[in-house]
Amino acid sequence: MKIALITGGSGGIGAAIAETLAQARLHVIVHANKNLEQANLIVNRIRENGGSAEAVCFDLLDQSAVQAFIDGQLECSGIDILVNNAGIHDDAVFPGMSPKQWHQVIDVNLNGFFNITQPLVLPMIRKRWGRIVNVSSVSGITGNRGQVNYSAAKGAINAATKALSLEVASRGITVNAVAPGIISTSMTETVFDSETIKSLIPMKRAGSANEVADLVAFLVSDKASYITGQIISINGGMI
Repeated sequence: MKIALITGGSGGIGAAIAETLAQARLHVIVHANKNLEQANLIVNRIRENGGSAEAVCFDLLDQSAVQAFIDGQLECSGIDILVNNAGIHDDAVFPGMSPKQWHQVIDVNLNGFFNITQPLVLPMIRKRWGRIVNVSSVSGITGNRGQVNYSAAKGAINAATKALSLEVASRGITVNAVAPGIISTSMTETVFDSETIKSLIPMKRAGSANEVADLVAFLVSDKASYITGQIISINGGMI
């Protein structure tokens, strides 16, 4: 059974990805930064439906904690699939953006990606198989007012996806990114009203976390073994 780690797995999109991958008969590790209780609820739901899962909790910015988790996991069975879903946004127009808002968003979204991904690449190379999917954003492609920090971080993730895919393509490892637009989660419910969604999205609706999860599940499957280095938008026609 292949093992998939989903960072930020306790959130709306992360939970949907975890449950969908578990349905595909993968053992799922649901990562949480702080909310271990929520991660355990997701794990219990997966197990009740016949899936295999466990929860872990550590700060992606704490390199020693990340390495301790990786060392322990590699001693057991390793990680075959990595879904980099953890991320935050802290919006403000650029002239009013504080240094803390800039650095925190860059740290979690970009440096967190490095801290968990870099140590896992060499074990994947040794096995000559692996899947890495980075959850980006439409903001990383088009930019967005009030999100210079978030757009910068996600744009960098997109570029890193393409560069890393070139380094590992000959070793049976694919690296792709999915770039969601407006997805219906608890985080977006208070941000976009129905009229705004209709004006922004040609499909006239927000996407669902399950639709993002289905795309991720395809990209980590053998059916997508010839797809790498791609930034795949899922946004209802916004761009």
